[in-house]
Amino acid sequence: MNRRAIHETVLGAALLAGFVCVWQLQEKVDAERATLQLDSDELTMRSPAVMKRLSLEYAPLMGAMYWTRAVQYFGGKHYAHDQNYDQLWPLLDIATTLDPNLIVAYHFGATFLSDAPPRGAGQPDQAVVLLERGIKANPEHWRFYQDLGNVYYFDKKDYSNASWAFEVGSKLPGTPPFMKIMAAKIAAEGESLETSYALWLDLYQTATNKDVRKNADDHLRLVKMEMDLRALNQIADAYEKQTKQRATRISEMAHAGLLSGQPVDPEGYPYVLGQLGRAEPNPKSPLREEWLKGKK
Repeated sequence: MNRRAIHETVLGAALLAGFVCVWQLQEKVDAERATLQLDSDELTMRSPAVMKRLSLEYAPLMGAMYWTRAVQYFGGKHYAHDQNYDQLWPLLDIATTLDPNLIVAYHFGATFLSDAPPRGAGQPDQAVVLLERGIKANPEHWRFYQDLGNVYYFDKKDYSNASWAFEVGSKLPGTPPFMKIMAAKIAAEGESLETSYALWLDLYQTATNKDVRKNADDHLRLVKMEMDLRALNQIADAYEKQTKQRATRISEMAHAGLLSGQPVDPEGYPYVLGQLGRAEPNPKSPLREEWLKGKK
């Protein structure tokens, strides 16, 4: 092969490699452009009032469409473990402005907003705004007061307003006795494991959305475990008072007649005593990691 042929071969290979690189770069640019376009689409119409004027008689249909986009947006972020939910509130704002009677958007939208990361956006203040809007537009819907009480109780730790929300909601027609009971319980106890368990249990029993129901079930397991640990620590204190030494194993308390058998957590793993003789979840329990997060 002469020098010219070699040169042409090398040049051809270089051009081919260059085309491949350019194609790959273009693919990346197109992907980035698609992402930016999606974000741009979400941000194009951030004014709910403008959207409502433009939608005319189709406003409820557009509201449902924006609610669907909010669900898709939240689901996509959650699936990708992306905790930047900056467009969630604007989408919910538009959806509920277009259709003030879109009950599902208030109910589940507040859950999406209020739940702490990684389950939700960690924006309880926006959840309160959304629910107050829902109450104003749908004053007969007592469940909004339940949702509002839950946000105040679990996410804002504002027990006075939580009790108020349950109390006001309890006066609406068709409201179950549970609302008035929780209003009194929160007013008397503030935060307590028993109150938390009762609230999560009611949410679990009444939720129709599988994700909300799963979230409530997860919290129920954690609260039940905390109640078990508290009881075990009380027994460990009694054992120490009786024997003048701290137990190092659960079995010691059972042998002393203070326990009947080996207690297990909601996942079926036996509880253990830590280095300081305090009850802890089993290191092998799936609940231990969540429990440790709550201790930070």
